[in-house]
Amino acid sequence: MAKALLGYVGGSDPRLLAEMRRLQQRVQDLESEIVRIQAENEALTAAASHDRIMESVDAHQAEPALT
Repeated sequence: MAKALLGYVGGSDPRLLAEMRRLQQRVQDLESEIVRIQAENEALTAAASHDRIMESVDAHQAEPALT
């Protein structure tokens, strides 16, 4: 199976191993970026939701508080 993943039947080529390590690191970097972007998106969504709630409250039409 490992030989099939490398794409040939033979010994380990150092260039292929280096390329595989580089690609694995790139995948890890992209996965980290996805997590960061998802967290940023959630924060922006929460802020937008809060802004919509605050805009829906119209202070000019609110009744005065009872004293």
